[in-house]
Amino acid sequence: MVAESGPVHRLAEVFETDRDRLVGRWAELAGSALRGRLTTTELERDLRELYTAIAAVITLDGGLDRSEFTELKAQLADLSRSRARQGFSPSETAAGVFALKQAVSELTENAADPQVFREVLAFSSLLDTLGLWTFETYAAAREEIIREQSEQLLELTTPVVKLWEGVLAVPLVGTLDSARTQVVMEKLLEALVETGSEHAIVDITGVLAVDTQVAQHLLKTVVAARLMGAECIISGIRPQIAQTIVALGIEFGDITTKATLADALRHALQRDGVVVTRTRERTR
Repeated sequence: MVAESGPVHRLAEVFETDRDRLVGRWAELAGSALRGRLTTTELERDLRELYTAIAAVITLDGGLDRSEFTELKAQLADLSRSRARQGFSPSETAAGVFALKQAVSELTENAADPQVFREVLAFSSLLDTLGLWTFETYAAAREEIIREQSEQLLELTTPVVKLWEGVLAVPLVGTLDSARTQVVMEKLLEALVETGSEHAIVDITGVLAVDTQVAQHLLKTVVAARLMGAECIISGIRPQIAQTIVALGIEFGDITTKATLADALRHALQRDGVVVTRTRERTR
């Protein structure tokens, strides 16, 4: 919160009478910091709304109207979130606010009244505070965006595929941690309920390495599938992975494991009474 300063009624008059001129110059200065990534029309539209909120803070009878700060900060928060989603940096976003300081200084630099100078100093202090608030809200918005993108990436990298009637597969690629294990279990259990499948294959061909923690995550997924009445098979046990599992002393118990996804699918089909045979192409 900015502390109250001396009278600012002269600056309030400037904001009212030179609105279009100030907004135009502000958009021009802010646009140079954004290197043309937004058009002047787009900038003026955004900044005109913010200008109205800033003008409301400056009172004609002197001082800074604290009651208007909530609306002003809300406007800045919206601007910060918008800039974050558009890919602008926090410096570029804050510079758009600070540009108003230069626009006001240029307009009042030839004023002979010392009162105007004091008012501009008080206004500069206000903009410094608003710039910091913009930076903070931008950082919070960016963290929210990163969190949303991480969740979306988890969804995309953890598909549940229907291989055959009654047979589902979850091909895993990359690293398996607690968060991803939770997503895998949720999606697999939902798919088991929706399809009524009796077999679930967790394929780890694309998992870079298997350690004790990864094994525990796999076991949790298998147990969850079994609780839903489905047989769970782990496939993709490459020679290197098998050696690591043995060296670590990891026990999969009675869980069925197969070297490839094809082997796991064949096993599931045979459990359902489907005979899988391999035919060779006849040569003439």
